[in-house]
Amino acid sequence: YETYWWNDAVFYELFVRSFYDSDGDGIGDFQGAIEKLDYLNDGDPTTTTDLGITALWLMPMMASPSYHGYDITDYYATEPDYGTMADFEAFLEAAHARGIKVIIDLVLNHSSTQHPWFEQSTNPTSDFRDWYVWSDDDPGYTNSWNGNVWHYSGGDYYYGLFWGGMPDLNYTHQPLKEEMFNVINFWLDKGVDGFRLDAIKYLIEDGAILEDTPATFDLLEEINNVYTSNNAEAFTIGEVWSNTSSIIPYVQNDRLDACFDFDLAGSILNAVNSGNPYSVRQQMTGIQASYPALQYGTFLTNHDMDRLYNQLGSNTDKVKLGASIYLTLPGVPFVYYGEELNMTGTGDHLNIRRPMQWSDAANAGFSTVTPWNGLGSNYTNNNVATMEADENSLLNHYKKLIHIRNEEAALRRGNYWEVESSVNSVLSFARVYENEAIIVASNVGTSAVTTALTLDTSDLPAGVYDVMDLYGDQTMGMISINEDGGFMDWVPAGAGIPSRATAIMLLAPTLNVINQGEALSFQVFPNPTTDGETQIRLENPLFQNGAVTVVAANGALMYEGMMRGASLILDAKHWGAGVYFVQVEVDGYRGMERLVVL
Repeated sequence: YETYWWNDAVFYELFVRSFYDSDGDGIGDFQGAIEKLDYLNDGDPTTTTDLGITALWLMPMMASPSYHGYDITDYYATEPDYGTMADFEAFLEAAHARGIKVIIDLVLNHSSTQHPWFEQSTNPTSDFRDWYVWSDDDPGYTNSWNGNVWHYSGGDYYYGLFWGGMPDLNYTHQPLKEEMFNVINFWLDKGVDGFRLDAIKYLIEDGAILEDTPATFDLLEEINNVYTSNNAEAFTIGEVWSNTSSIIPYVQNDRLDACFDFDLAGSILNAVNSGNPYSVRQQMTGIQASYPALQYGTFLTNHDMDRLYNQLGSNTDKVKLGASIYLTLPGVPFVYYGEELNMTGTGDHLNIRRPMQWSDAANAGFSTVTPWNGLGSNYTNNNVATMEADENSLLNHYKKLIHIRNEEAALRRGNYWEVESSVNSVLSFARVYENEAIIVASNVGTSAVTTALTLDTSDLPAGVYDVMDLYGDQTMGMISINEDGGFMDWVPAGAGIPSRATAIMLLAPTLNVINQGEALSFQVFPNPTTDGETQIRLENPLFQNGAVTVVAANGALMYEGMMRGASLILDAKHWGAGVYFVQVEVDGYRGMERLVVL
């Protein structure tokens, strides 16, 4: 399967108005975002003090009369509150200099009633009349949430799906469609790396059928041709707030590169809250059967949902667990700004889009004056400065997870394989890429567990692999992978998995295995052994005092010790019948032999 730059990315959904105020007017701006880029990514891949973000989604940043920006008055201008076009270009340059890609929110479905196009459209004789959808009378149908979609104006009615202040654009009218194609090219020429496409399932209606129409799919194919012709590496991700089966047509037939999977977000939250991972397992089965491999967006909440901390009962352990799951699953992850700080907010969208909490100082360090919107009540403890100083904080948890993902190709581009757990509360899966794998085991339960894991099959080559706990940065012995690319009843070394915790284990082929000449060959005899005693003897006299490790076929560590000189006697009486792997290491060279105990 194909992968792309966005499969290597971890996105951050950034609301410019609420990120950082650089000029003391209480409103976040482009220059403020530039000042805080080092928090997201300092541009040095060797450091781990930044968050590790490698791509940004900017919520609407075009001219608009509303705080949220989803009703645009000029598709070719930046929001004046955020700064000039030159400020935006400087932001792009600064982000790109740090290796951060930038996509912007593009609102294709509707504009503001204050847009000059609509103001002229209200005149029945205007050339702009058909840029919007007009009717002589009210057709009478409503949207899926039973809201009015036809709005009276000057004796006629115009169509606006969401509300009267957002009239829908008419893509059946060629001049309007071509103009919006020009908008796409305008921003790509500015240097943006793609778009998050808002409300795209509603682009073209068919009478009272308001979403998912064939005409909308045809339009998206045209849009795909426009943006890929300008920049073959441009990325689009769509908002199709529907179940997974309804989303799939949007990522087929060269339409969009990806869409957000809302069902997966809901299943993760359900698993974390309920202590039962079944919903995630079931959703991932459907995802694997539906999407092009890895081409979907993963997230927990966004700007239209109650904040994650509130949805998870103000429980930091639950938030850490949810983050561990979606940042290790396949797909393209999106972190909503402030999620890493346990920012709060429910109900009104204003509450969910509050100013970023930088410190416990006045105005949460966001501004030198009263911010445009009220602060979250927990900002004195939940802020960047305070949480950076606490190694066990949620912020540092996010940093570690994101940096692990950035460093491990298997987490970015690896295929997904379900791993069976002997404990019902454990969500386990494998990510396999080339000759490495990462095994993830998340205990969503409220008690610590020790689990046996089974991977029936994968595309991981057979062999013996070193196991490393990536989160704890500790070695965990070795494991044998069979000819089917799997293992059976493997119990990872250690004290088990604490409640609401995740083990992230790297399986990497053992290094420096010498198969040439007599460099590090050794004998194991008798082999098979019937009485449980066997001897290991190095054959090359240049090698002495080898380190010996024996691992069972299920990955269990059976023995670790040192040879005296060139030999060692192993007592395997209590190991049980089976196949074992004997490794000897001297001066960085390794050899491997199988031992059969009868």
